[in-house]
Amino acid sequence: MLPVSALAPPTVSASSLSPTARYAAVRHQTESLCRPLLPEDTVVQPTLDVSPPKWHLAHTTWFWETFLLRPYLPDYTLYHPDYAFLFNSYYNSLGSRVNRADRGTLSRPALHEVYQYRAYVDEQMARLLALPGALPAAGLEIFELGLQHEQQHQELLATDIKYILSTSPLAPAYQPALPQPAATGAPEAHWLPVAGGVHRIGFQEEGFCFDNELGPHETYVADFELQNRLVTNAEYLAFMEAGGYRDFRHWLGEGWDLVQQQGWEAPLYWVLQNGQWHRFTHGGLQPVQPNAPVTHISFYEADAYAHWRGCRLPTEQEWEIAARQFQPDPAAGTFLESQLYDPQPLPADAAPDQCHQLLGDAWEWTYSAYHPYPGYQRAAGALGEYNGKFMINQLVLRGGSCATPESHIRITYRNFFQADKRWQFTGIRLAR
Repeated sequence: MLPVSALAPPTVSASSLSPTARYAAVRHQTESLCRPLLPEDTVVQPTLDVSPPKWHLAHTTWFWETFLLRPYLPDYTLYHPDYAFLFNSYYNSLGSRVNRADRGTLSRPALHEVYQYRAYVDEQMARLLALPGALPAAGLEIFELGLQHEQQHQELLATDIKYILSTSPLAPAYQPALPQPAATGAPEAHWLPVAGGVHRIGFQEEGFCFDNELGPHETYVADFELQNRLVTNAEYLAFMEAGGYRDFRHWLGEGWDLVQQQGWEAPLYWVLQNGQWHRFTHGGLQPVQPNAPVTHISFYEADAYAHWRGCRLPTEQEWEIAARQFQPDPAAGTFLESQLYDPQPLPADAAPDQCHQLLGDAWEWTYSAYHPYPGYQRAAGALGEYNGKFMINQLVLRGGSCATPESHIRITYRNFFQADKRWQFTGIRLAR
């Protein structure tokens, strides 16, 4: 395990660099996330939702090889004929692949061979990017998608590594825990009014977005209020101590069934030791920080808490309308780069008239199904499988988390998970 100081992740925002430098910075950050791991850590897959870190390292490399090098670099030589079968994720258009549940069986290729694969592809990408006019407009769009795709896997790496290490009886630390902020009283939550009416949502700006953020359209909402910060650990603990996990009246039917079947009594990673709640972090087991946002909860838990408080979760339309009104500053949020080796959401500032933590810190569950926007059309070919085929039985989350790269997020970004998922940094913002 290398000390943090030896990893030297890039300190310049990837979005401010040239294409070649952006590519190098993003690729370096992915490897930096994996350097503290033992080789044995990188092959573990304790649950279907989690992929082994070694697989992430290889899959993100396969993406560049498949979608840019093979189509655009003259005389490109495939690194290994079997890697497409091993490291394709879900692209049916590109042929058969290892089942998702079996990624943890891939003891070969060895970790050092995966790093050699990455080095080879990086060298070939440098050649491609150095060729004048090598990438037409369509290729440049795929290049940008490749950067965004790898940043998505950086977030998955941060959360998958946490889950993998948490399943060990030794509760090992990924890196020594960072000093925690001094305990202070949580700023009082305030309700901020948002005017209803017809509002335009969806991606309307310049630059990159995923296809599920298109197309912009009008939507009607009634007047509503949004809480100015995320729900804290202390507030959620009050729900627990009031018997929230034992009272079916707060829960949707499916959620109550899960509570009983899974034995849920607290957020994921919470452990009761000597009468005090602790949580597993990248720095090992640490006391629960009362004033930090509660995270690692399912939609069912978020909805039950809101019901207990006599409130509700916002819809994704309300969330985006509010975000456009309050114009959050990304620099004020907590993102992956600010604490690369121990991502944790931080307590909100005290200003009552501002809306805190809209970007970064914790993904916010909304009460909106993940459906296509009006006029949505899947792209042709394999990249059409990127988002469209998942638009069923999932809910939208907004805002990013402390594990999200800062240059990756925007207010129109639509994340999506099934209602029971808890391994991401998912939290609660109340509406009424």
